[in-house]
Amino acid sequence: MTKPLPKSDPITAQALFPTLDALIKAAKDAGAESADAVATHGRSLGIAVRDNALEDVESSEGRDIGLRVMIGKRQACVSSSDLSSQSIQALAERAVAMAKLAPEDPYCGLPEAELLSSARGADALDVWDDTELNPVLLKSRAHELEAAALSIDGIAQAEGANASWSTSAFAYATSHGFKDGWRASRHGLSVSAIAQNKNGMERDYDFESTRYFDALPNPKKIGEAAGRRAVARLGARQIPSAALPIIFDERVAGSLLSSLLGAISGPAIARGVSFLKDELGKEIFAPHIQILEDPLLPRGDGSRPWDGEGLNVQKRHIIEDGVLKTWLLNISSARQLGLSPTGHGTRGIGSPPGVSATNTWIAAGEKTPEALMQDIGEGFLISEMFGPSLNPNTGDYSVGVSGFKIEKGARAFPVSEVTIAGNLKAMYKNMVPASDLKMDSATNAPSLLCEGLTLAGS
Repeated sequence: MTKPLPKSDPITAQALFPTLDALIKAAKDAGAESADAVATHGRSLGIAVRDNALEDVESSEGRDIGLRVMIGKRQACVSSSDLSSQSIQALAERAVAMAKLAPEDPYCGLPEAELLSSARGADALDVWDDTELNPVLLKSRAHELEAAALSIDGIAQAEGANASWSTSAFAYATSHGFKDGWRASRHGLSVSAIAQNKNGMERDYDFESTRYFDALPNPKKIGEAAGRRAVARLGARQIPSAALPIIFDERVAGSLLSSLLGAISGPAIARGVSFLKDELGKEIFAPHIQILEDPLLPRGDGSRPWDGEGLNVQKRHIIEDGVLKTWLLNISSARQLGLSPTGHGTRGIGSPPGVSATNTWIAAGEKTPEALMQDIGEGFLISEMFGPSLNPNTGDYSVGVSGFKIEKGARAFPVSEVTIAGNLKAMYKNMVPASDLKMDSATNAPSLLCEGLTLAGS
C-alpha cells in the first residue's frame, strides 16, 4: 500500500547539524561577533486529477540554509540552497560585509543564554509520521475524491482533486551554544466541486490536512462534503442591506482569531500600529471568552518544542475570562517594550526573527450553531469570505462574503455578493462561540455569533 519513494538521504534534523556547525564557524572566522543559523530539508509529492485523468504531478526536494551575523548592534541575514563548504564560506563573508554596512538596531542580538530552552527535539509532540506515500496510491486517492464529489446530484465537475504528502526537517543553532531541531510530516486531501442548474453555477470545496496518514478522513467523505456544499449554494441571490446578527461558520471563524493575533504581536505594539496597543490586562472580550495557546500540543499543526530563537515555550491563556493576558513577543520586540520575551519568535531562512503564535483556539461554547440560529431568529451565516480589509489602528473591519440567510431560526436560502462591516473591538465584546470547535489547523475557532454588524447588499 505504501511502497516508499526512492530517495537520496533520510530527512532528519541531526543530518543538518554539521551544516549548522560549519555556518557558525565560518561566520566567526569571517569576523562576526555572534551568529545564528538555520537549515531545512524537505520533500513533497502531490497528485491532482481531473475528468478521471491525471492532471498534475508535483514532486520536490530541497535543502536551504540561512545565516544571521551580528557585529555590535548591526546585523545581516543571508540565505542559500548551496550547502557546499565553498558556498558556506562565501555566504559568511558576504553576511559579515553586509552587517558592517547595516544601520544600527539597538534591539537586535541573540537571547541571553539563560533564556534558552534545553535541547529536546519534538518526539513528545508526535508530529512525525514515517508513512511514505507513492504516486500510485496518491493518484488512486485523488480519483476517489473526484468520484465522490461527482456522485452528488447536481455536481457538473470536480476540480483540483488533490492528494499530497510532505515531510521536512528544521534545525537551528547559535554561536553561544544552542543546537537542536525536529522533523514533521503532513498528509492532505482537497477537492473543489462545481454545481450547476438552469439558473447558474456555484463552487465550493473541502479539504483535510493531518500530521498522520491514518488520521485523514476517507476521501469519499471529503469529496461528498465538497459536492453537497456546492449544491447548497445554487440559486444564490442578493439581499437588502440591513443590521443583522452574523454567524461566522467554523470554516471561516478562525480569521477573527488571526486578526487578534496580528493585533497583539510585539512588532505591531512596539510600532504603535495596533487597535489593541493600550489594552493589555483589560477586558476586551465578554467574560465567557477563553482563548488559549499550546505550542506543545501533540500532533498540533503549529506545535514546536521551542521558538524560532531557541526560547522555552509553554501553554498559556491569551484571553482569560475576556481579559487580554499577553503580547506575542520575540527577543527584539521584548527589548523594545522593556518586557520579557514570551517564546513567540519565529525564524525564516533569509530574514531576522519575526513573531508568530503556535496552536491557538477560541474555547467552544455550550450551544450548537443551530441553537444559536434559533436564538437570533433572523440573521446571516457566513460560509465564505473574500478580501478582508482591516484598519490596524482602529479595528474597523469589512469583508466580502457569501453564505445563507437565516430566517425563523434556520438556514433559509443561499446569498452571494454582499459585504459585512463593523469594528473588531465591538465584535469581540459581544462574541458568542458555538460548540463545534475543530482542532484542525494552527488557528482554530468554533462558529462565532457576532452582533452589531452591518450587511451591505442590494
